[in-house]
Amino acid sequence: MGFRSSSVSGGGITGFFGDRAFARSLMHIALPVTLQSMLRASFSIIDQVMIGQLGSASISGIGLGGKFASIHNVVLSAVTAAGAILISQYLGQGSRKNAARSYSVNLLVSLAIAAVFTLVSTRFAEPILGLYTQDDATRALGQTYLQTYAWSFFPAALSGMAETLLCCMEAAVFPLIASMTSLCINTGLNCLLIFGHGGLPALGVQGAAVASVAAQVVSCLLVYLFLAVRLRKKQWRLRFTLGFTRPELLTYAKILLPLLASEFLWSLGENVYSAIYGNIGTQACAAMTMTTPIQCLMVGALSGLSKAAAILIGKSLGTQEYDRAYRDAQRLMRCGLAASLVLSALLLVFGRLYTTIYRVEPEVRATAYLLLVVFAVISPVKVQNMILGGGILKSGGKTNYTLAIDLIGTWGFGVPLGFLAAFVLKLPVAGVLFALAGRMCPPGALAAAVQKAQLDAAVVTEVQHGYITGKRATLYGNAAAGAWAKLKANFLHKF
Repeated sequence: MGFRSSSVSGGGITGFFGDRAFARSLMHIALPVTLQSMLRASFSIIDQVMIGQLGSASISGIGLGGKFASIHNVVLSAVTAAGAILISQYLGQGSRKNAARSYSVNLLVSLAIAAVFTLVSTRFAEPILGLYTQDDATRALGQTYLQTYAWSFFPAALSGMAETLLCCMEAAVFPLIASMTSLCINTGLNCLLIFGHGGLPALGVQGAAVASVAAQVVSCLLVYLFLAVRLRKKQWRLRFTLGFTRPELLTYAKILLPLLASEFLWSLGENVYSAIYGNIGTQACAAMTMTTPIQCLMVGALSGLSKAAAILIGKSLGTQEYDRAYRDAQRLMRCGLAASLVLSALLLVFGRLYTTIYRVEPEVRATAYLLLVVFAVISPVKVQNMILGGGILKSGGKTNYTLAIDLIGTWGFGVPLGFLAAFVLKLPVAGVLFALAGRMCPPGALAAAVQKAQLDAAVVTEVQHGYITGKRATLYGNAAAGAWAKLKANFLHKF
C-alpha cells in the first residue's frame, strides 16, 4: 500500500477535517472520550467546590491527597495507552485473537499496579503527605482523603481496559454513558456525605472520597455491561488468554516499559511541583488546588484528540497507510490548536467568576485567578505537546522516544526551573507556574522533529518498494532519506 491521495470533500466541518471518513471516525472516538475526560475532571471540581466551603486547609488537603493518587491514574493510563496501540493495530489487521491477548495482558498489569498503589496509599499515607506540606491540619486532611480514595484503584483498573477496548471498537459512547451516570451518583453522594444531609453524618473530606469510590464502582459495572453487549453484537467471544510468543512479549515490553517509565516519571515530576507549591505556603497551595480542576477540565476537553491520534493513526500504520497516518496527524494538530485557543479565551473571560464559588480568603481568590490567566496563556502549547507526544508518537509504538522526551522536559528543565523559581528567586506561585511553562518548549520541538523523521522513514520505505515512482520518487526519496539519516545519526540511534 503506497501513498494515496486523501479525498477532500465538502466544506464546513468535513472541509476542515479533510475528508468525511476522518471526520466521522474522529467524532466517534474523540468526542465521547473528550466528554468522558471532562466528566472525570468534573469529579474533582465537584469535590473541591463542596470542600471549598470548609476552608483553605480542606482544599489543600484534598488537593495534595488527590495529587498522589493521580500517580496511579497516570501509570494506569500508560497501560491502557499500550493496550490501545496494540489492540488498534491488531483490529486493523483483523486479528481478534491477538487483540484479546493484548487486552488480557494489560488488564493483568493494571490490576497488579492497582494492588501496589492501594497498599502504599493505605499504609503509608502519613509520611507521603509529609513530603507535600509542613502544615499539620492540611497533612491530616490529605491523609484521610487518600486512605479512603485508594479503594477506587481496583475498579478504575478494571474499567480502564474495558473502556480502551470499547474505544478501539469505535464504541466510545458507552464509557461516556457510564461516566455520566457515575458523575450523577458522585454529585448526589457528595451532597449527602460531605455536609451530612438526609440524616447521614457529616464526613467532610472523607465523605468526598467515599462518594468518588462509590461512583467509580458503579462506572466499572456499567462499562463491563456495555462491553458484554457490544461483544455479543460483534459475535466476539472475548477470552482471557496470556499465550504470547517470546517475540510478541518482547514487542509488548518495548512498548509498555518505556510508557510506564515515562508516565511514572512525568507524574512524579508533577508531584514534585505540588510539593513546591505546598512548601511555598498553605494559601498558595490552596489557590493552585482551586485551579487544578479547571486545568484538568481544559486538557480533558482536548484529550480525545490525543486518544484519537493513538487509535486512528495506529490503525493506519497497522495497514501501512503511511500517507493517511501523516495527514491525520496534521489534522489533529490543527484541531487541537484551534480548540485550545478558544478554550483559553473562555477561561480569561470566566476565570474570575469561577474563583468566587469558593469560600476562601480574598488573597487566595486573587492568586487563583492569576494562576488561571497564566494557564490560559500556556495552554495551547501544552495541548500541542499532548497530542504530538501523547498520541501521534505513541501510535507507532516508538515509546522509547517519548520516554526520552518526557525525561528531558520534566527532569531536565521542569524540576530545576521549579526549585530555582520558588526557593532561589522566591517568586510567587503564579511566577513559579509561568517559569515551569518553559519546560514544554524543548520537548515539543524534539517531538515534532521525531514525528517528521518517522514520516521521512516511511517515505524511504515507499520509494524502496516502488510505491512512489518517477520524479516524485527522486524528489521525495532523496530529501526524506537525507533527513532521516541525519536525525537518526544525531539522536535516534541512541534508542
